[in-house]
Amino acid sequence: MTRLIGLSGSLRQGSFNSALLRAAAGVLPEDTELAIATIHGIPLYDGDMEAEGIPEPVEALKEAIIAADGLLLATPEYNNSIPGVLKNAIDWLSRPSADIKRVFAGKPVALMGASPGPFGTVLSQNAWLAVFRTLGVEFWSEGRLVIPRAQGEFDEDGNLSNEALREKLRGFVAGFVVFIRSSRRGARR
Repeated sequence: MTRLIGLSGSLRQGSFNSALLRAAAGVLPEDTELAIATIHGIPLYDGDMEAEGIPEPVEALKEAIIAADGLLLATPEYNNSIPGVLKNAIDWLSRPSADIKRVFAGKPVALMGASPGPFGTVLSQNAWLAVFRTLGVEFWSEGRLVIPRAQGEFDEDGNLSNEALREKLRGFVAGFVVFIRSSRRGARR
């Protein structure tokens, strides 16, 4: 069984990226599960707060990421870059700095994203690369899934309504799962 954890970088109830994660859960390869976690409840990073102890929602999310075989991030694009709420969550997840290795080092990570804009989340996805290098994740770069003009690709209930995009999503997730499984085989050698 391959266990994925998915995080949406949007807090909005009608988020296209949260809807994209739900759509991904519906097209998983056999013997794969996707747990969709949330960044709701994670406070703004504050070193003084960290000194008092890591907040419970952060600790719980850390443990869920550690237990998963791979991390699937659905990132919006705000002002041509990374959404602050998702970056804040990642910053908390990397605290204390000794936890970077425990949570992220070698963790297979894939990026996808949906945006109302004409270019999808290309710039946001590119901006994440420097963060991923710093965290030491095993970034899956063979696939890229960007959904521009997302408001026309999801119905009013948040379901992916474009069948061609659903098939593209199916291939994207399947490719990521193959990457994870081959990474695990390589680690056992």
